[in-house]
Amino acid sequence: MKLGINLGYWGAGNDADNLALAREADRLGYAVAWAAEAYGSDAATVLSWVAAQTDNIDVGSAIFQIPGRTPANTAMTAATLDTLSGGRFRLGLGVSGPQVSEGWHGVRFNKPLTRTREYVAIVRKALARERLTYEGEFFTLPLPDGPGKALTLTVHPVREHLPIYLAAVGPKNLELAGEIADGWLAIFYSPEYADEQLAHLRAGREKAGLTLDGFDIVPTVPVVLGKDVSACADPVRAYAALYIGGMGSRDKNFYNALAARMGYEEAAGQIQDLYLGRDYAGAAAAVPDDFIDRTSLIGPPERIRDRLQAYADTGVTTLTIAVYSGTLDERLETVRQMTEILDAAGLAE
Repeated sequence: MKLGINLGYWGAGNDADNLALAREADRLGYAVAWAAEAYGSDAATVLSWVAAQTDNIDVGSAIFQIPGRTPANTAMTAATLDTLSGGRFRLGLGVSGPQVSEGWHGVRFNKPLTRTREYVAIVRKALARERLTYEGEFFTLPLPDGPGKALTLTVHPVREHLPIYLAAVGPKNLELAGEIADGWLAIFYSPEYADEQLAHLRAGREKAGLTLDGFDIVPTVPVVLGKDVSACADPVRAYAALYIGGMGSRDKNFYNALAARMGYEEAAGQIQDLYLGRDYAGAAAAVPDDFIDRTSLIGPPERIRDRLQAYADTGVTTLTIAVYSGTLDERLETVRQMTEILDAAGLAE
């Protein structure tokens, strides 16, 4: 198992700290640093900045929003980042959600699976430097009856095959990720619930005539080190409440539905009611301790060391950590300790 680090969203006032975390992770041999985007900072600019100030660590989008860019533009960006970084870019994609897709990008959130399938096919074709033609339900290239010309990407990516990851939550999207992607970006990953999710991934791999061998399973896992497990859970509560309660509408929240499928239906409903009612503190307090413990790494090093085996047993190949608390020095120490804990568990690749 390898380690990654999730830098989250840029522009929250901790940008210099996040760069320091990325550089320390690079020094320690972490595999990848991921950056996110929603409706603030874009991930591509952040990743170019991080890549320019690191040497070996891969940089990945977690995720580029599919409604925010044409597939050809995504291929251009991916090829450019791969070239500038010396072959260190990983392309993570996701459909976002209806509120952002329709409210921010002005793109209807309909048939997201079909759109994703077409999008990835076009991106792969462009990155392979094939002449870009495509006929689908959402994308037609070139446009018919006009002056459009089938063009070829002029930039040569460093690698012949640039890895593509999908952020997938629901069963059908998990199956699609297994079928068309090289890896899965997971959120709220619980080893106790992983069998169901992995079954959908395997079904997708089987459609493509493949197995999970070589497929990168990449959960982002909050990490808080400390003696008091309950106290370590507290910094994670607001993050969990934001996604379960506030990432989407009452009728369409993928993370809320995931928590319900994991057995927390009553709590998920309560968190959403409180969050949408703007009782953010109440929503955070309503997140069950058990949910945080199952989807995070919290407590003293030896507890986390023992817990890592459960992630490895379910096939996790890149454990991406998100450091949620403390001063910069404390967060840097967490990044350092995680390498020691992984070594002590005998799981480091």
